Amino acid sequence: MALRVECSREGFARARAFTRSTLDAWRLGQHSDDATLVVTELTANAATHAAPRCAGGPEVRLGLRLGPAHLLLTVSDTDDRPPVHRPGGSLLEHGRGLRIVDALSEAWGWSPTPPAGKTVWARLSTRPPH
Repeated sequence: MALRVECSREGFARARAFTRSTLDAWRLGQHSDDATLVVTELTANAATHAAPRCAGGPEVRLGLRLGPAHLLLTVSDTDDRPPVHRPGGSLLEHGRGLRIVDALSEAWGWSPTPPAGKTVWARLSTRPPH
């Protein structure tokens, strides 16, 4: 499933609603809180960092892919720079998004998206908790 995300409050609300409704349709509603928080952090990062470089507003694309035991969340933007993960226990207002993604996902990373941009991904387990 994929969605083009408008970088506005309405666009982010639509991305969250899209994530929840998709997971409900896949009968994975029990994972929607974590997945929605990860989507919120990744789309906000994309909008914040890609926006100054994109004429006419940034293009942010959200993707959800279901595997046998995992949910893959992807957010693509037109900024070539890698995401910056600031480890540690900082109490700063900004810069905690990827720590949240790291805490909620089994793994996360990024890859370049030729001809320009990148895709940041997070993999969440769909297995029931022990």
